[in-house]
Amino acid sequence: MTRPVYETDALIAEDIEAYLEQHQHKSMLRFITCGSVDDGKSTLIGRLLYDSKMIFEDQLANLESDSKRVGTQGDEIDFALLVDGLAAEREQGITIDVAYRFFTTEKRKFIVADCPGHEQYTRNMVTGASTADLAVILIDARKGVLPQTRRHSYLCKLLGIRNILLAVNKMDLVDYGQPIFDQIVSDYRSFAGSIGITEFTAIPISGFKGDNITSASPNMPWYQGRSLIDHLETVELDNDGEQASPFRLAVQWVNRPNLDFRGFAGQIASGTIRKGDAVRILPSGKTSSVSRIVTLDGDLDEAVAGQSVTICLADEVDCSRGNVIAAADAPPQTADQFEANLVWMADEPMIPGRAYWLKLGTQMVSATVQQPKYQVNVNAVGSSDEQLAAKTLELNAIGVAVVTTERQLVFEPYSDNRTLGGFILIDKLTNATVAAGMLNFSLRRAENIHWQAIDIDRDAHARQKGQQSRLLWFTGISGSGKSTIANLVEKKLYALGKHSFLLDGDNIRHGLNKDLGFTDADRIENIRRVGEVAKLMTDAGLIVLTAFISPFRAEREMVRAMLPNGEFAEIFVDTPLEVAEARDVKGLYKKARSGALKNFTGIDSPYEAPINPDIHIDTTKMSPENAAEMIVQKLLGVWSPDL
Repeated sequence: MTRPVYETDALIAEDIEAYLEQHQHKSMLRFITCGSVDDGKSTLIGRLLYDSKMIFEDQLANLESDSKRVGTQGDEIDFALLVDGLAAEREQGITIDVAYRFFTTEKRKFIVADCPGHEQYTRNMVTGASTADLAVILIDARKGVLPQTRRHSYLCKLLGIRNILLAVNKMDLVDYGQPIFDQIVSDYRSFAGSIGITEFTAIPISGFKGDNITSASPNMPWYQGRSLIDHLETVELDNDGEQASPFRLAVQWVNRPNLDFRGFAGQIASGTIRKGDAVRILPSGKTSSVSRIVTLDGDLDEAVAGQSVTICLADEVDCSRGNVIAAADAPPQTADQFEANLVWMADEPMIPGRAYWLKLGTQMVSATVQQPKYQVNVNAVGSSDEQLAAKTLELNAIGVAVVTTERQLVFEPYSDNRTLGGFILIDKLTNATVAAGMLNFSLRRAENIHWQAIDIDRDAHARQKGQQSRLLWFTGISGSGKSTIANLVEKKLYALGKHSFLLDGDNIRHGLNKDLGFTDADRIENIRRVGEVAKLMTDAGLIVLTAFISPFRAEREMVRAMLPNGEFAEIFVDTPLEVAEARDVKGLYKKARSGALKNFTGIDSPYEAPINPDIHIDTTKMSPENAAEMIVQKLLGVWSPDL
């Protein structure tokens, strides 16, 4: 392999500060490359890095060595190896993770994300596209528009990327033929129009040979447009549009280094702010005016979208992380129920009704997702088969669903503001990100329904009964003895003159929850309803006992969150599966083992044991009577008479 003549910018080695100063005031373009497998995304980025002279001598030497060892281009340099850094990527010749690279030209700075083409890595592509200003969608000239091309184009539209560059790659392998290029552009235009992409720029290129990358290619004299890098350098960004929008700043941190300074730090999501401007704090609605705009380099008279600043207000108003400071005369909306697009990113499917953390900007709230309205069939977008019925969303699925939050969110539709319209869902137990979402609009609940003020509150009800409201939540597998112990506890409470009520799982399913089955989603809804009923009973001043398998930790924590601190007590009735199965009073385990009973906890449906229960009952070491006595003494601090 003959090394080409290649020199990086000498100023980098001579004076790094001068080099950085030279590039400091250039505009920044974030873009992604996406498309189907083997369309040449990594090769294109490698070529851009090479041609922009962002590769150093040692990197070039390693690239030559790696090209000989694991390259796919014979004796030529395999530019894809500059981006495909994972061992698995190099072994298979594919992109798996999102790879970010920085490069610069004389006119602009760039951060490019190389997104994987395989459908199974769609979640990685969404991650890369979430901050992009432009998408380069590559198409192999030999293959034309493929399903993954459509999928990535749809995701780009969904994620609000307005600048689309269609790069028809590998033109060298089709003899640089114009008819092939024209046909691909025509096919793509037909599809793009069906998903709302009305404008895009098409360029015929060869990432490997360098045709139309940095300059016009002599091999395609029929193409009279700009080269790829020229388009990237000159494409207009929507900075003016963001700055012309109403002012929005999501508060990240309250900066209070001493008693004399209190500021609210964050990045301006949209609009312009000046000293003296009137602002509104949301969701409280309190108003004030800007007294200072503080930065590390000193105070400013004006700040615009994209800048990170600290805002000082003229009045002492309540404002903290998660609040939004907005233009007083054009505030964003607040709501607690929305329609949203969801891209599911977890291996475990979405469970309708389960509580997840929803993070939108700096706001974090508990939220539930209803059964999807429909799942999007990306390969059939624009046809009658576009919307598919779905009970859940699985890995990489895209759907539309209703999201309900526990309190009001400050938001704007994602199409208007990415910062206040884009969110992620987080599993409460694992803290894993399970979905990315885009809010479409709020769902207006009946405006004539309000909370009615009641003079006799829950504390008054409890005082009248001479007790503290409590919820004793008995959990354990079938046959563990939950109902037996809960029944004994209530008998002891009754003997002590306490006012209580026992909600038993089997009894509830005869009435309130008789419409529910035993799927994961139905089990979650079962517990949600019971939690709401139990909360109403504790509002009445009662000591409520519940005996439910309640197999999922997330739902037990959901019920705990419904009550004031200290009123919920999780009681784990711990019985080994083999012991419970040996008892099998109702014959359920036998049916489950034979396959006659599906979704049975402990057999073909999981049970998530409590990690830190308030009370742990080991039924192999303690009789039901002793367990009941211990529970009464521990929770109520009293001795109960023998029954």
